Amino acid sequence: MCDHHHAARHILCRQCDLLVALPQLEHRQKATCPRCGTTLTTSWDAPRQRPTAYALVALFMLLLANLFPFIYMKVGGISSEIELLEIPNVLFSEDYASLGTFFLLFVQLVPAFCLVTILLLVNRVSMPSGLKAFLARILFHLKTWGMAEIFLAGVLVSFVKLMAYGDIGIGLSFVPWCMFCLLQLRTFQCVDRRWLWDDIAPMPAITQPLKVGVSGLRQGLRSCSCCTAVLPVDEAVCPRCRTRGTARRKNSLQWTLALLVTSLILYMPANILPIMITDLLGDKMPSTIMAGVILLWSEGSYPVAMVIFICQYYGADVKNDRHWLAMLERQRQGSARLGAHASDL
Repeated sequence: MCDHHHAARHILCRQCDLLVALPQLEHRQKATCPRCGTTLTTSWDAPRQRPTAYALVALFMLLLANLFPFIYMKVGGISSEIELLEIPNVLFSEDYASLGTFFLLFVQLVPAFCLVTILLLVNRVSMPSGLKAFLARILFHLKTWGMAEIFLAGVLVSFVKLMAYGDIGIGLSFVPWCMFCLLQLRTFQCVDRRWLWDDIAPMPAITQPLKVGVSGLRQGLRSCSCCTAVLPVDEAVCPRCRTRGTARRKNSLQWTLALLVTSLILYMPANILPIMITDLLGDKMPSTIMAGVILLWSEGSYPVAMVIFICQYYGADVKNDRHWLAMLERQRQGSARLGAHASDL
């Protein structure tokens, strides 16, 4: 059996680096890592039609969301409404050019670009193979930069805050925007990374024997962070997607520790200092994150208050605690190995 087919049935877990032999998957089945339980690949039924349908409807919802008023507000008998495309103009006019640029890029353009790219790739639109690989690489790099749902969450929180000063309502484009957020997330869910890359180009051949159930690093192997190809550890550039990578990030533990300490330093002032200042008829009212949670709870917006509290406090604390525990465990394992070497001598 040739090396290409031999390597195509194997994958390195991106979490624990275990080499796993992939079974033959039926539709609606997924392969998981036997050691850590991470999902390795998923076999969707109708893998081309399903993301195509979701992406087309999502783009149509995005078009509708930009055609009609998004929200309206009535304060002191004065009514005003705003469309999504007017938000950048308002931000630019108020000297918030960076926020206006971020809104255009990460809330509108990046999600739309990703959806169009998915349509081109899953439907095998005729184009050079190099362009296909480039688009797929950009797609998975930009995937985490789409912030349409983050913008929606911010709008919902602002609704509760502004209800104290006037009548706030949703426009005709609010529901299409909510549908767009859900559909673009569902589109990404239905596109399996490994399936898409195997459809673009075959898995690179591996000449060395593969040992299932053994860590990739112990075999001199690494996984491509973009297309999941199994590569020799000394091969810096993936021959399939042209992504540069290494088995270990240089000084990764030092960077992690530095970022953890920095986040801890910034965490306290972020919760003590005001995060928003409301200017109502010349009366400026600063408010902190916790003050906003208390206000939302007192106004009866319990779900929104709980979401903010969990994301800001519980979620952040749990993530930081897990990172600290992982760092301490890594340091303990390193000390244990040094002790073992010393006893051997």
